[in-house]
Amino acid sequence: MVASSQGGFLPVAIADDLRISDLTAALRAGLGDFLARPQFGLFFAAIYVFAGLFLTHALFSWGEAGWLIPAAAGFPLVAPFVAVGLYEVSRRREAGLPTDWLKVLGAFRGHGDEQLLMMGGFVFVAFSFWIIVAHSIFAIFMAESGLGGESLAVFATPAGMAMLAVGSFVGGLMALGFFAVTVISLPMLVDREVDFLTAIIASLATMRANPGVMIAWAFVIAIVLTVAMVPLFLGLFVALPVLGHATWHLYRRVASPLD
Repeated sequence: MVASSQGGFLPVAIADDLRISDLTAALRAGLGDFLARPQFGLFFAAIYVFAGLFLTHALFSWGEAGWLIPAAAGFPLVAPFVAVGLYEVSRRREAGLPTDWLKVLGAFRGHGDEQLLMMGGFVFVAFSFWIIVAHSIFAIFMAESGLGGESLAVFATPAGMAMLAVGSFVGGLMALGFFAVTVISLPMLVDREVDFLTAIIASLATMRANPGVMIAWAFVIAIVLTVAMVPLFLGLFVALPVLGHATWHLYRRVASPLD
């Protein structure tokens, strides 16, 4: 079955019959894409991993180690945009097109209409907004204690644990909202010539039509990325490509062209 295409506004029909088995099928297909073209997955994952290592080193060097947890919590927000190249690899494999570096990297230009670039700006703003919110939560809980962000030990204090609890709740809500906006929109912008608002509406329609399964997918992504970041971000060399390719296949399962 398919859900309404927003009164004909969307260029695709949104499936409303997703099941957990569709998530496992997407993961298997994502793993297949990664194993078939590992050079692309390792390349895009390396960008993400080295950015994380640089951020970690910078925070410790600046004596702001306490900011490592909120920064790491917000770091997955930029993963969907990094995965644009992975979506293009999966799209080309599916269509039987060549997957050379020039064409894959060219996916970040979108279709020449700057819509993908505008989504990239949205991703950056979302990450920046999370940092502002995290700073505000830190200030509320830690200002009166006189503690700063010089050490991770701050999170072992009563104020620090309360801050983690509130920050995790607020961050989780923000991450879920961001997931709802980007999970289908970015693959759609790679696949079709649509404006980014239409792509966002399609992504939100997918969440509305399949809330349970899509929330489960959000939890899978969050848990896998969190675990992958623990060993110096190194687990992301596998987790990020597989999840990126899998998201493409989930998009293809959800969105059926009307034209």
